[in-house]
Amino acid sequence: MNRLSPEQRFQIVQFYFENNGSVRNFHKRILFSDEAHFWLNGYVNKQNCRIWSEANPQVYVETPLHPEKLTVWCALWAGGIIGPYFFKNDESHNVTVNGDRYRAMITNFFIPELNNHDVQEL
Repeated sequence: MNRLSPEQRFQIVQFYFENNGSVRNFHKRILFSDEAHFWLNGYVNKQNCRIWSEANPQVYVETPLHPEKLTVWCALWAGGIIGPYFFKNDESHNVTVNGDRYRAMITNFFIPELNNHDVQEL
């Protein structure tokens, strides 16, 4: 939503209110999903994460150029949480997410999980 102009935000809200009367529980039909990267060496991407602390967090920590990380996917909707899903290979090693792995996650994890919920109106 941050990248939308005020006019685009208004159009979304207007769409919601125009369709809320004809679509029962419109807000319950929306599903949000996202993935997050967790670096296994303790590195935190400060651009995407805020840490609130009483102590000064400006500590110099050396990190490797390409530290090992774990990517986790999760979905949230009015009916609950779907996930988490950890992107790993057959040997349970962390892997980089690409189109094929994302498609496999949707096919082999997400769709079967949706089938376990009442999502006819989703």
